[in-house]
Amino acid sequence: MLQESNRLELKAELTDKLEKEIVAFLNNREGGIIYIGIDDRGLPVENPDLDATQLKIADRIKNNILPSTLGLFDIVTEYIEGIGVIKILISSGLEKPYYIKSKGMSPVGCYMRIGTSTQPMSTAVIDELYAKRIHTTLRNIPSPRQDLTFAQLKIYYQERGLELNKQFANSLEFFTPDGKYNYIAYLLADENGVSIKVAKYGGKDKVDLKENEEYGYCSLIKATNYVLEKMKLENITKAEVTSTRRIEKNLVEPVPLREALINAMVHNDFSKEIPPVFEIFSDRMEFTSYGGLIQGQSREEFFSCSSMPRNRELMRVFKDVGLVEQLGSGMSRILRAYDRSIFEISEHFIKVIFPFSWTEEKDGISEKKVNGDDNGDDNGDDNGDEIKVLLILKKEPDLTAKKISERIGFSTRKISRIIKNLRETGRITRIGSDRKGYWKINE
Repeated sequence: MLQESNRLELKAELTDKLEKEIVAFLNNREGGIIYIGIDDRGLPVENPDLDATQLKIADRIKNNILPSTLGLFDIVTEYIEGIGVIKILISSGLEKPYYIKSKGMSPVGCYMRIGTSTQPMSTAVIDELYAKRIHTTLRNIPSPRQDLTFAQLKIYYQERGLELNKQFANSLEFFTPDGKYNYIAYLLADENGVSIKVAKYGGKDKVDLKENEEYGYCSLIKATNYVLEKMKLENITKAEVTSTRRIEKNLVEPVPLREALINAMVHNDFSKEIPPVFEIFSDRMEFTSYGGLIQGQSREEFFSCSSMPRNRELMRVFKDVGLVEQLGSGMSRILRAYDRSIFEISEHFIKVIFPFSWTEEKDGISEKKVNGDDNGDDNGDDNGDEIKVLLILKKEPDLTAKKISERIGFSTRKISRIIKNLRETGRITRIGSDRKGYWKINE
C-alpha cells in the first residue's frame, strides 16, 4: 500500500494546493511523485474524467510556476485495484528555487519538502539557492547559426500524431532571452555541426579500428535513431543448443542498451561541444557521455531512478517523439538487468560498459551470463557475482549483507543467498558471532 514520504504525496482529488506541492518537489534534490485519486489510507478514488483532469494539471504546472517546468514533469494514468488514478512525476530542477508565479520568489511562493509535509522556504534558503542557480543551460547559449530549419523535427512529431504550429519554436523554448535561436534549436535543426561517432574495434582495445561511422550534422532526434539502428544491428543474437534446451541471447540486453544510449544523448553536456561517443569492442560495448554528475547530484541520487535532467528542453522533445517513455524510468530498466558496476563515473564523463553475454573463444562460443538468468529474475549466474562478494569480503571481512548489497547494488536477499552458497561450498567461514564476528576467506 502506498504511503506518503519525502518523495511521495497522496491526494484524493485535485485541489488548489497542487502548485505548492509541485514547487516543493521541483526544489527537492530527488524530485517526487504526486498521486491524484488516492486517499490518506492509500485507497484509490474513482475519477469520472481522468483526461480532463490531466489537462487541467498540465496547464496549471506550465502556467503557474517559474522558472519554466517544461521537460521536468510527466503525467500518466496508473491503475490501482482496477481504478484509474493520475500519477505526476516531478524531476528535481536545475534552476532552483522554483516558485508560484503569482506569489513571487518569496517564502509565500517558494516551498520545500520536509518529511511528508510541504513547508515554506526561508528567505535565507531562497537567497542561497538563487545564488547557485545554473544559468549556463543550453537554452541561454546562442546557436552558432541562425538560419535554422526544422523539417525533420516536424516529421517526427507528425509520426506521433502531433503538429508543430507556427509558434512551435516558442513553445519548445528554442530562443535565448534576447530572441535568437539557442543551442537546443541548433541540436534539433535539420543541419548542424554535431557529429555522433560510433567506432568498432577488432579486439578488446582501440588498436584495431574496423569501423568509424559518423551519424550527425542533422537533427539530434534523427542522429539518435540512426545510432539506435546501428546498435540494433551490432547487437546480434547467438543461439546455443545444449543437451536440455536452446538458449538464445543478444550480446547485450536490448532494453538496457536502448535506455543507456538515449540517456547518453539527452543528458550529455553539449555546452562544451563534446558529443557522446559509442564504441564496440570484441567483448563489450561502451557508451560515453560528457558532463559527469550534475552539480549537487550524489552517486546515490544518480542510481535512485529519480530524474534530474541536465537538458530538460531536450528531454521534453525526446519524450514528445517517443524516445523517452517516462521520467526516471530509464535507469530502473538498466538496473533490472545489470548492476551498478557497469557504470564508470568521473568528474567529466559517465561511461556505461555492457559486457557481452557470450564471446568468441579459441575453442568456439562460450556463454557468459551477465546479471540475471534466462527467466529474467535476479538469481543470476553466481560465478561472477560470488567473485564480487569475495573481493569485497577480502578487503572488509566484517561487512554485513546489507552493507555488501549497498556496495554492489544487489538486493540483500540475493547477497544472503550468495553468502550461503559460499559457506556451503567452503569458500568462506564465519569467525565469531553473527553480530561481532567476521568472514574468513578460505584460499
